[in-house]
Amino acid sequence: MTGEATLGAVQLFVALIGAAVVVALVARRVQLPYTVALVLFGLGIAAIAPAHQFQITPQLVLAVLLPGLIFEASYQIDFAELRRTVLVVFLLAVPGVVVTAAIVALLLSTATGMPWASAFVVGAMVSATDPAAVIATFKQLRSPRRLATVVEAESLLNDGTAIVVFGIALAAVSAPVSLAEGGVRFMAVVILSSIIGGLLGAVAAQLIARVEDQLIELAISVLAAYGTYLVADAVHQSGIIATVVAGIVLGSECQRLGVSRRTLEALDTVWAFIAFLLTALVFLLVGFAITVPSLGDAALPIAWGLIAVVLARALVVYGLVGGLLGLLARARRPRPIRASWLHVVFWSGLRGAVAVAMALSLPVDFPDRARIEAITFGIVLATLIVQGTTAELVVRRSGATAAVGDSDEPLGTEQTAGGGP
Repeated sequence: MTGEATLGAVQLFVALIGAAVVVALVARRVQLPYTVALVLFGLGIAAIAPAHQFQITPQLVLAVLLPGLIFEASYQIDFAELRRTVLVVFLLAVPGVVVTAAIVALLLSTATGMPWASAFVVGAMVSATDPAAVIATFKQLRSPRRLATVVEAESLLNDGTAIVVFGIALAAVSAPVSLAEGGVRFMAVVILSSIIGGLLGAVAAQLIARVEDQLIELAISVLAAYGTYLVADAVHQSGIIATVVAGIVLGSECQRLGVSRRTLEALDTVWAFIAFLLTALVFLLVGFAITVPSLGDAALPIAWGLIAVVLARALVVYGLVGGLLGLLARARRPRPIRASWLHVVFWSGLRGAVAVAMALSLPVDFPDRARIEAITFGIVLATLIVQGTTAELVVRRSGATAAVGDSDEPLGTEQTAGGGP
């Protein structure tokens, strides 16, 4: 990279951060989720000055921005609450992803005549949720920590599972893949990626527990976040799943090993700052990646795809998860979440950066690539605007705005990483 190119990259980075700060401040003033405001700002800039639009590569989103975001969120997951809600999270993040991809594919293929294989690629891309705006609302309204854990843990895990399903769907376009073969590939990637993440997260926790230098401890956490992704990706496994597992293991192991509160507070502060910057950049870039003319040309399939996404989300949340709660109630067993929270979980199914990154990563010669990208971008934009701006109303109407009992401790109360005391 030449000196001028390096300076240009630095100037662009500073300009993006400056824009993100201004947009976030304005969003707070007008009470709009800042993730939605950032997307709209990026969309506006792309529409006003298309000649200055820079190329958004999938590697930029997947390898640079997402690992840090995913690691911070998984590191902060309350492990005790995750254990209590693991069945719900599993249903949402594994069969929920497959069901969503299949329903989107079926409806798009039937309603628009799109080939089944291409429609399933679209379904895989929009099957991952990105509830950043809803999580921000949870913190603002001090919603129960268990509800936030379910929504955030689902998002973290289904990012990885959606990317795995997307890879299988791409392969199926050129060479048919049987259901059994696809299932074996899926399970193999999930298991191997989880093992990689667990091992590297445990190693990082051991190093942090033994080092008595705060700067080195922080550097180890950054190495765990990005190193885990790169190692898993290098051996053709899911870097996203590995990073999620590494973050969860690091958070819980730091508690078990008795890492000092001073170190945990430093990790929380530094990673909260990193997450803010990365979130701002991700949603700005999502806005830059979407072009208004392409959305207009694909308006009808976008509408069908959006209907399919909503129907699939309803089936997964009220059918799979609601059915589980009903079975537990009839068996007089404790339910992992309150039935009234299902409405919030349903409305938390926004789509975001991962879907955009997958759309951008489609091969240049992929059949009908431009139209498929437009459909995906349209679905992402619609869910961010509609669900992101109405999340607070749904949370308030569901009654998930205050804790009820010790097990439903609200967000915003003091805690350390991994859900410790």
